[in-house]
Amino acid sequence: MSTIDFTIQAELRQDKGKGASRRLRRAEKLPAILYGANKEAVSLTLDHNKVNNMADFEAFYSHILTLVIDGKKHQAILKDIQRHPYKPKLTHLDFQRVEKGQKLHTHVPLHFLNETTAKGVKDEGGVVVHHVNDVEITCLPKDLPEYLEVDVANLELGQNLHLTDLQLPKGVELVELTKGEDHDQAVVSIVAPRVEKEPEPEAEEVSAEVPTTKESEEDEDEDKQDKE
Repeated sequence: MSTIDFTIQAELRQDKGKGASRRLRRAEKLPAILYGANKEAVSLTLDHNKVNNMADFEAFYSHILTLVIDGKKHQAILKDIQRHPYKPKLTHLDFQRVEKGQKLHTHVPLHFLNETTAKGVKDEGGVVVHHVNDVEITCLPKDLPEYLEVDVANLELGQNLHLTDLQLPKGVELVELTKGEDHDQAVVSIVAPRVEKEPEPEAEEVSAEVPTTKESEEDEDEDKQDKE
C-alpha cells in the first residue's frame, strides 16, 4: 500500500465560469469541485503543481484523499480529472466526499503478477493479453483497496481469467458482476503469438513478344516473296 501523504490544501472559490478558470490556470492554480454525501457542492482552488505531482502516482486515483478547506479536513476520492490536450497540465478535478458507513463506487487498477513465468508463457510460448486494466468496485471507505492483484502463474495457453476468478478483499464487490452472469467478462488471457506470413515470391510474368510494326511489315514481305 502507498505511504504517500495525499493531503491537498484547498481554498473556497467564489469566482466561477470559464473566464475565472482561465485566470486561475494562468496563475498556476487549479479549479476543482467537491460534492456528494447529500451536501452542497463547493468550488475549490488548488495549487496546480503540487496536485500535478501527486497525479504521477497510481495510488492518487484509488486512494482516500484529504482536502483541507479553511483548516477543516474532508475525506474524498477523485471522480474525474481533466487534462490539457497537449501540455502536461491538469485543467479541472472532481472530488466526491467520503462518509463513514456510506459505500463508495470507484475504479481501482489491476496489478498482474507472474506474467513472464506463467505456464502458458514460459512453457508454451504464449503471450499475455490484458482485456481490462481496472475494475469498478463498491465497498465501505475502510475496505477500499489501492489495487487488486491478478496472479496468472498457473494460466495456460488458450486460457482466460474472468472477473469471477479475481480474489477480492473482504467487503469489496465488483459492480459489473451485480448486473448478471453474462457480465463475467474476461480480464486476461494467454494466446499464441501472432505469426506474420512471409510474402510469397512473385511469379515471373511471361509475356508473349508482340512484334513491332516494322517487324510485321518485314514478315509480310517475306511471305510475299515465298509465294512468288
